[in-house]
Amino acid sequence: MKPDLRPILGQTVTVTIDRPLGSAHPRHPDIVYPVNYGFLPGVTGGDGEEQDVYILGVDVPIERFTGNVIAIVHRTDDDEDKLVAAPAGRQFSEAEIEAALRFQEQYFPHTIQR
Repeated sequence: MKPDLRPILGQTVTVTIDRPLGSAHPRHPDIVYPVNYGFLPGVTGGDGEEQDVYILGVDVPIERFTGNVIAIVHRTDDDEDKLVAAPAGRQFSEAEIEAALRFQEQYFPHTIQR
């Protein structure tokens, strides 16, 4: 059963980046991350691993990020949903989020909650 991520929506979080912008997916080297991607230490996702987070609004590779959770990507056929975070005060439309995450989320039926 997936954890309920709704209480995290709008909250400030600190993310550890394990796939910085420009890096390749460890199992699919043809997938290159156009955004920073990491996890919330101590928060378990639906796959039993730490909760994954996409970072929008930061255009350089980083190792750590503190910002606000602006959306949840609800994958309808997967054990895990993803969070989307951005710098404080930055907002992105649903279309902007879809475009930024298409590189990965195109493979999973999903909805976006803001």
